[in-house]
Amino acid sequence: MTEREAAALLRGWDDILILNHRRPDGDAVGSAAGLCAALRAMDKRAFVLENPDEGVSFHVWSRPYLAPADFVPAHVVSVDTAERSMLQTNAGDLAVELAIDHHMSHVPYADHTCVTNRSSCGEIILEIVWDLTIPTREIAAPLYVALTTDTGCFRYGNTSAATHRAAAELMRTGIDALSVHRTFFIEKSLCRLRLEALLTQGMEIRGDTVIVSVTQAQLNELGATVDDLDDLANFARQVRDTSVGVTLQELADGQCKVSLRTAPGIDASAVCALLGGGGHPAAAGCTLPGPVEAAREQVLAALEAYRGKTPV
Repeated sequence: MTEREAAALLRGWDDILILNHRRPDGDAVGSAAGLCAALRAMDKRAFVLENPDEGVSFHVWSRPYLAPADFVPAHVVSVDTAERSMLQTNAGDLAVELAIDHHMSHVPYADHTCVTNRSSCGEIILEIVWDLTIPTREIAAPLYVALTTDTGCFRYGNTSAATHRAAAELMRTGIDALSVHRTFFIEKSLCRLRLEALLTQGMEIRGDTVIVSVTQAQLNELGATVDDLDDLANFARQVRDTSVGVTLQELADGQCKVSLRTAPGIDASAVCALLGGGGHPAAAGCTLPGPVEAAREQVLAALEAYRGKTPV
């Protein structure tokens, strides 16, 4: 369905619970908070389900909207989640009635699906909000987090003229955009800088592909938190004259989180689909069995298989 149709659906609902995905990023948290704020502006009872994987840096955006333990929703909405298995771990067997997403690899799992090819889920939510109410600072601030974090502060290829117009609309409400930029794009913890040094030291370059990896033992030694790992996937693609950045992060359960970032002409989503994952053409991911070394070889094999099917 379209954004307007999704808005019409939400207009007729009340007692709404909003979910996002595992290991949530700024788009997931910001989209959920922004939608919740808009629904409350319409005098609806709406809450966001607390996500146990959420980093501390996102708490300021999500905490005002968290559902009380005794809240029983009449309707459930998910944001920025491409498939049922990626819903936050405490979603349980909640039946999702409306899924709002911008991943074109979306696998339908809700009664109603609103999937649009935009820079971020936050950009879609803003379109829905315009059909529901007038955006206020409370609504705009988390949506600006969603928009900027998923575009790398407008540096990534998913940024369009529509994205800049959406950002201007959000800024027009009087939000403190500078504080968002400082939190997510300027300041880094000392631990994060040490982590980047570790990744650089172990960086592997195979032709136009850069591979970085980190084990759980290394993360524990550094004392790294979820916040220190935010946007780690884009680190490898910063190396000049490379086309593919592969980031391998060992998880606490021994599995390996794989993130791919690619230049135009190489479909990261298609590569990750070969490994059971998905995403966007320039940014995708999957989860593979560990250890890191085994996951690395699987990713390289998938890249080789993809390139074998793709005309040069």
